[in-house]
Amino acid sequence: MKQYILALDQGTTSSRTLLVDHSGKILDTTQQEFTQHFPKPGWVEHDPLEILESQMNTIAELVHKQDISGKDISAIGITNQRETTIVWDKKTGKPVYNAIVWQDRRTADYCNDLSGTEWKVKIHEKTGLILDAYFSASKIKWILDNVEGCREKAENGELLFGTVDTWLIYKLTGGKTHATDVSNASRTMIFNIQSLQWDLELLSLFNIPLSMLPEVKSSKDDFGYATSDILGEEVFIGSAIGDQQSALFGQMCFDKGMMKNTYGTGCFLVLNTGTELKYSSHQLLSTIAWKIDDQVNYAMEGSVFVGGAVVQWLRDGLGLISSSGEVEELINSVEDNGGVYFVPALTGLGAPYWDSDARGSIYGLTRGTTKGHIAKAAVESIAFQVYDLVEAMNKDLGSDITALNVDGGASANNYLMQFQSDLINAKVLRPKSLETTALGASYLAGLSSGFWKSTNELVSLRTLEKTFTPSHERKEIAEQLNTWRKAVSRSLHWLKDEK
Repeated sequence: MKQYILALDQGTTSSRTLLVDHSGKILDTTQQEFTQHFPKPGWVEHDPLEILESQMNTIAELVHKQDISGKDISAIGITNQRETTIVWDKKTGKPVYNAIVWQDRRTADYCNDLSGTEWKVKIHEKTGLILDAYFSASKIKWILDNVEGCREKAENGELLFGTVDTWLIYKLTGGKTHATDVSNASRTMIFNIQSLQWDLELLSLFNIPLSMLPEVKSSKDDFGYATSDILGEEVFIGSAIGDQQSALFGQMCFDKGMMKNTYGTGCFLVLNTGTELKYSSHQLLSTIAWKIDDQVNYAMEGSVFVGGAVVQWLRDGLGLISSSGEVEELINSVEDNGGVYFVPALTGLGAPYWDSDARGSIYGLTRGTTKGHIAKAAVESIAFQVYDLVEAMNKDLGSDITALNVDGGASANNYLMQFQSDLINAKVLRPKSLETTALGASYLAGLSSGFWKSTNELVSLRTLEKTFTPSHERKEIAEQLNTWRKAVSRSLHWLKDEK
């Protein structure tokens, strides 16, 4: 009997494989970090073959630890870092260049120049996105324009493009399936989220041949079978979904008006707008949440580029801590932030600012500043940025939210979650399992294979671990927010002013 779902969670800094049983419990997790490449300031790359190897290693490790094989697995679900762009040779299956990561800013000037034209509005209407280097389109164009021979090969139909889900599916199926789902396609800036088709006008704008692009499927769909050499026998791949949409599904935010925030490498606030495509007036994105059978659910999203990654930077960049787990002890070593405010615009600022020329800055330093104050300011910066997203969402909705579902690694930090609740003046609901991204892909794959029968059955699996409620005086919070806004205003347009 097939007892499990295998979830592949391919993230920005690591690949993970998780084993989920019928009760929705995660029985085991394996994880492997991979190399972050920064060839130039503002450039961020991954080696696609290392991504693949790390994902395969975690599958093999988990299967060995649990002493299971393909006969025990009902389906594989895949969730992934979005927008990250991979182009490979159809004949050899080898990448023509490193993966250009969603954080990469090399095409910012090109996008800024294009923003001064009628395309800014047209792209927003067609794709729901802000014209920005964050998304895949300008990254594909850069590879075709800058890697020798790629433009000609692409025109001859010899190259394939995919976001990370597509790359993994292609490799898992031995090259038989070249496909993505609507949620990932909606993040490329060349997919029309109304017609649910690759947009020929946008493909012409970015000079991207249609022949490169994957087939777009539902999020719960037949993505083929992983080859028998991976798990001992062929295993059905039943879902693919972008990580933030997957977390929304994993949080059981099935109904219109429900929202979640994921505290990962970045932070991502996503609101389910139901079957209605709703455009933001406050610099948030409209996107596709998922498609199940024939029904599309849309979402509104705000993205923070550097969330939990600020803690990684404290570790790897500054050397203030030797492991990410030490940060809570460090922030508890001081009573407050000592007047220090950290704007982590290390790769520009995302929503609601969308300023690729902003750069990271720390304000309020004095002789009395300690590394505890800097660490606390860094952690608080995550909550401040999420507050900016919530404030924009409140304005779009015309009312204030009352509860925020949270997940992701940094949501385990109690200080951060309490501070978040105080800033947004709303309840913060933390589920027992923070692995909602992997669970979303698992649930969709399980629905696809019949492992679970309905979303109603899934709802019964959810349990909350802790609820945080506002506890600080609003006057104190207002003062902190004013100082945060002042710090952000002085970080904006840094490179532009420099020029």
